[in-house]
Amino acid sequence: WGSTYLGIRFALEGGFPPFLLGGIRFLIAGGLMYAFLRWRGVPAPTRPQWRNASVMGLLLMLFGNGMVNLAEQTVSSGMTAVAVASAPLWIGIFSAMRGDKPGRMEWVGIAIGFLGVLWLNADSSLTASPVGVVALLIASLSWSFGSVWSRGRDLPSPFMAAATQMLCGGAMLIALGLAMGERLPAAPTTQGTAALIYLAIFGSIGGFGAYIWLLNHV
Repeated sequence: WGSTYLGIRFALEGGFPPFLLGGIRFLIAGGLMYAFLRWRGVPAPTRPQWRNASVMGLLLMLFGNGMVNLAEQTVSSGMTAVAVASAPLWIGIFSAMRGDKPGRMEWVGIAIGFLGVLWLNADSSLTASPVGVVALLIASLSWSFGSVWSRGRDLPSPFMAAATQMLCGGAMLIALGLAMGERLPAAPTTQGTAALIYLAIFGSIGGFGAYIWLLNHV
């Protein structure tokens, strides 16, 4: 999943604006997942489940991924990976605020994971602008809060939950991008288009689908 931050950089360099990039990525991935699951006989979400999925789309897709895309215009992909790796720390804090305090060994595991990301990016460029740093902070906080907020909510089965969240979040990102005057490039580069496809398939269907499954089973 960490490779998606480099994929986002390639897509942005290929001409895609940040919010439309996220919107297209998640609408494609969410639409494919939703169609496949319905074809396999998975029940359609109920109205309350759609409502909860829209909140998750707002927190994880719009504020989470959208702010990452915005930040990567002025922040290196290495710095983005390090900043997003702080999400488990925030998840632990938000969980503790709900009364579900992580144990000592869980905190040790979180610390080891975060230090591992720092070590992997030690030789990479860790540059950032002030606006980019703020955007990454918003992204990490929103993603973490949304992950904790989802526990115990009325949501469909994990993969259907991932599909509905991507559909809702993708629509929000498209609306925000158009409202901010973003436009798709007339001729995106081959690298940018390939990065978008990679993000939709491996980052969204594969990575995000697995993440939602873990939230429901761990």
